[in-house]
Amino acid sequence: MRSVIKNVHLLDGTTDYGTGDLYIKDSLIEGINLSGEVDETIDGSGLTLCPAFIDLHAHLREPGQEVKEDLASGLAAAAAGGFGSVVSMANTKPTVDEAGIVADLVAKARKIGQARLFPAASLSHGLKGETLTDFGALKQAGAVMITDDGIPVQDSHLMRRACEYARELDLVIQTHSEDPGLRQSGVMNEGLVSQRLGLPGNPISAEAIMIFRDCEVAAMTGARVHIAHVSSKRGMQVIEWFKAQGHTNITAEVTPHHLTLDDSVFESFDTIYKVAPPLRTAEDVAYLRKAITKGVVDSIGTDHAPHTQAEKDLDMLQAPFGIPNIELTFPLLYSELVEKGAITLTRLIELLTVGPAKVMKWDIPTLEAGKAADLVLLDLATEKPVTPKSFKSKAKFSPWTGQNLKGWPVRTLVAGKPVYSA
Repeated sequence: MRSVIKNVHLLDGTTDYGTGDLYIKDSLIEGINLSGEVDETIDGSGLTLCPAFIDLHAHLREPGQEVKEDLASGLAAAAAGGFGSVVSMANTKPTVDEAGIVADLVAKARKIGQARLFPAASLSHGLKGETLTDFGALKQAGAVMITDDGIPVQDSHLMRRACEYARELDLVIQTHSEDPGLRQSGVMNEGLVSQRLGLPGNPISAEAIMIFRDCEVAAMTGARVHIAHVSSKRGMQVIEWFKAQGHTNITAEVTPHHLTLDDSVFESFDTIYKVAPPLRTAEDVAYLRKAITKGVVDSIGTDHAPHTQAEKDLDMLQAPFGIPNIELTFPLLYSELVEKGAITLTRLIELLTVGPAKVMKWDIPTLEAGKAADLVLLDLATEKPVTPKSFKSKAKFSPWTGQNLKGWPVRTLVAGKPVYSA
């Protein structure tokens, strides 16, 4: 099978190739501006083509929580968002803490044939933070990352042993860096807004202290430690300090919601904004954006966290933490950051492709010949409102409902095959 996408703006996280024709042969990129007969021609006029995005942080809820999301809906949602590869989190029911569960997820995702699935496995059995899982067996079954995401690893000795184990296997440890003793039952950022609303707060210190602990253990062991969903200026400054000391094994992730929303939204008492770690202040949002331009941030992870509408309709103390956003990540960040001059389009694409690949030591996705034809066509000009009822995800709600955004994915290819078409 040979196809061509014609008259399209070609852009990846390293190079702007201008307008041209990209040829695909079977599952690989054949080259730019070639010639000869093709089986399919796609008109890319007015569109932008780049490598499909990579998400190192998505909650797909399977096994056990399929009422919220399952592999079929979650991977379809990822493809609709322009993602060709997704790392699924392990905090399911049962927890992904055995090799058999990992193998089952890999096999099922392959049959579904949507975005590529790369399961993460849990650091501790049952996310209890007491005993380590068998990292070696989990990796052999297909796990690419170790994380208890959703629950911080409280025991520093266990974290050390996990890092030493992961270093020997060259696995990434992803953290949920919050000090539980300081976080307590906080449902939003601790500050002026939480005090005014009378809601229990989660202080920035809870994040900064645990990020320091996790970075210090990474520095001690040499393990590859990825600090997930950094939400605060103080937390990012800790990472910045460690990186300045030369600890290249430490990487950092930010999320779409922490880059675009602040704690003032809670004035509405709407649980749709309840997320862990919480939305912080406008100053924190500004600093996270600054960290992107300074190169401190390595990747953007969605932290896509679907729940049922009934769960999110509970009150602020009982509703679960989490925002579904994988289908909106690119148009949201393109509209809010690129269009408004906060970052460049190339930098955004880098954070969604090159950055995650470097964190994982995967092949760097570009538009060069011989690379996997995992691609996304983007419409950067057309403005459309966010309409959750049309989501592929089972979570049909969004903090950005009705907001007009540009940059919507039009077509997503994985290994040269279409997995989404608008």
